[in-house]
Amino acid sequence: MRKTVAVGLAALITLYFVGGVSARHEIFPWPQLSALKKIVGGEKPAPPSRYTFDDKERLIGDESKTPVACPAQTDRTAVLLLLGQSNAANDGGQRHRSDYGARVVNAFDGRCFIAASPLLGSTDTKGEYWTLLGNELIASGQNDSVILAPLAYSGSEVARWAAGGDLNAVLVETMKQLQASGYRATSVLWVQGEKDLVIGTTAEAYREYFLSMVDTLRQHGIEAPVYISIASKCLEPSNGGFKEHIPDNPIVRAQLSLSKSGHGIREGINSDALLNGDDRYDDCHIGGTGAEKVSRAWLNLLRGDGRLQTSR
Repeated sequence: MRKTVAVGLAALITLYFVGGVSARHEIFPWPQLSALKKIVGGEKPAPPSRYTFDDKERLIGDESKTPVACPAQTDRTAVLLLLGQSNAANDGGQRHRSDYGARVVNAFDGRCFIAASPLLGSTDTKGEYWTLLGNELIASGQNDSVILAPLAYSGSEVARWAAGGDLNAVLVETMKQLQASGYRATSVLWVQGEKDLVIGTTAEAYREYFLSMVDTLRQHGIEAPVYISIASKCLEPSNGGFKEHIPDNPIVRAQLSLSKSGHGIREGINSDALLNGDDRYDDCHIGGTGAEKVSRAWLNLLRGDGRLQTSR
């Protein structure tokens, strides 16, 4: 009897360890047993995602998008090339869609879609405020149509956008696709800097990398003004946190100096000053009230009054 119990116990221990190794390394018999469990237990497989991404995690497909004919550009059309990191990408806390149908479109890969969050061409699948800006540009009478051409990568440092960086090549590709669609960018809007403050990029290095990116734009026929935002705040602990008491913020210093350096570079909105804690849904990324503030600030800037709001 004792021998039988000992043999049974040894068998159970062996099965335990075999099962653990099998599960950890996804080898026989774990996948087969797991699949059988799902069938017997009636467990349904996860539904396929509506989203498609490229090898750089950029959103390139969304089954909910409405394709439309790309509108012709006139002198009343705003063509906005949107660059930067997460606060220029699809990481917003509020989604938006065009209030004017095909008058506000998301241009991507030679095609156009009625603008709606998330926008094709940038990373992630949350909200964004560029579509809201497009609505406001039309509502204000500034433009009859707005073309949004997004290329923003969450967590990207400025070095990746400079010549030799991996995103520089994607930028060149995006410009070529935009031009092949018959569009000439009217403004380049840059929202980036949080990552570089965290990793300790110097003001001199930031300036050098940014000017390299601007050179790439100019070499490929983009003559539009490049608006550089004042952006460095990211209070989220996982992003290094933002220290309000920093006496000399090298990223903001670089951004301010670049806006006065010529080369067609102009000062963009100051999101560091514009947004308070309530405007960021996770202490870093822009929520609903923040989206309203930054879109209105961009509207004022693009309308030519240059006023940067600090409150609403």
